[in-house]
Amino acid sequence: MDVSEIRESSEQSERRVYSDPRDPSDPSDLRDLKETRDRREKLEPRERKETLEPMDRREMRAQSEIREIQVLPDLQERTVPSSSLRTAVRRLYPEYYIWIELISNVLNQTTLADKGEPGPTGPDGPKGARGDVGVDGADGLDGLDGADGVDGVPGADGISGKDGAKGEIGPLGDKGEAGIDGAVGAKGEKGDAGRKGAAGIKGQKGAKGEDGEKGALGPEGSCTPDDYSPCNCDTHIVARHSQTADVPDCPADFESLWSGYSLVFFEGNGYGLSQDLGSAGSCLEDFQLMPFMQCSSSDVCRHGVRTDKSFWLAVDTETDYTIKPMVNIDIIKPHISRCNVCVGTKYVLARHSFTAVAPDCPADFSPLWEGYSYVMVTSSGTSGGGQDLSSAGSCLEQFFLPTFIECLGRGTCSYYINNLDYWLAQTQEQSQPGMWGMGNVYSGIDDIKRQGVARCTVCARNSL
Repeated sequence: MDVSEIRESSEQSERRVYSDPRDPSDPSDLRDLKETRDRREKLEPRERKETLEPMDRREMRAQSEIREIQVLPDLQERTVPSSSLRTAVRRLYPEYYIWIELISNVLNQTTLADKGEPGPTGPDGPKGARGDVGVDGADGLDGLDGADGVDGVPGADGISGKDGAKGEIGPLGDKGEAGIDGAVGAKGEKGDAGRKGAAGIKGQKGAKGEDGEKGALGPEGSCTPDDYSPCNCDTHIVARHSQTADVPDCPADFESLWSGYSLVFFEGNGYGLSQDLGSAGSCLEDFQLMPFMQCSSSDVCRHGVRTDKSFWLAVDTETDYTIKPMVNIDIIKPHISRCNVCVGTKYVLARHSFTAVAPDCPADFSPLWEGYSYVMVTSSGTSGGGQDLSSAGSCLEQFFLPTFIECLGRGTCSYYINNLDYWLAQTQEQSQPGMWGMGNVYSGIDDIKRQGVARCTVCARNSL
């Protein structure tokens, strides 16, 4: 039931229930009618407002009106029970009673509907008045850097500063490029005469000349031989070994041809080839653990076969037979003796004393060096090699053991305890017949030098 239906129902009920018997023509009745109308006019706006309010608001309004009825002026001096109150209201204020009954019926019988959907949004209202100025806000974040400005105009040149203190001398600079050749100098004075050069290489044999004419008969001669006068027409080669890591100097009046490493002998497939330590072949210009290779008739050569060996003069060093063989070439080289091949015009030979004293050179010979009489070396098996005792290679300038080092085709070098050196011995005094110097044992380098090993001298023939 909506508001219009409630209003129409209340007006019909009012017409049915209430019929005012008072006559408007009567002055007293007219006054009563006016008071009744005023009351109704006073209540009508409240009634219209009530019908537009929600049901819970209307219920509260009805209860308020009942309380208002209870305190009407005509009823303030008496207390009326609830039923009497309704009767009194009906009799004294029939127009109120109708509204009370109508509101009571509406509240008891009307079921409130669910709340409807929100209506459409109304039009925007007019713009409000300008508000008061607000409180200052917090500082904002720093802005981005601006673009670089235009370069300024160059300033005027400043006043020249004072000269600074003298700096330190700088490091020596790199060597400069060669300068332009200077002017030709004045001719120098004649120098001193140089040393006499070595004899030249012997020329090839010339063609046979024509037979000359028969000469005249010469004077009668004598049967005595002519005096021998040596000359320097020939050249002679000698190799000198230092038995150290340094290259030795050539003897006086000899010139160096090359220097190298001291080779003693080779062994290949069980066979050995020794090198005369006084010849140029014993001084190889380059060091290799295995300077030779093995070749077969099938056009195949093998370098560094495991059974191949090379033996080199060693330097004097502490020998440890228990260490592993050396494999690094840079470690091996310091153990190899150095040598020098020299050329001169003097014939060279070696002389051995068989004593602890080096011998003198023969007549017309001069000593080049003194040493110890070296004979040969042997390795495992039957291999080995010896020296020509007339050669300078049989007279080594130093004595120590072991004299040589062995290198194998597998790429190692070492000192082996089964490698043996042979030296000429000193002549011992004969103590008993048949027992000349036999069975003597010398222990220690000093004892061997003093009593055991023979001494020698390398000599060169004097020339004109």
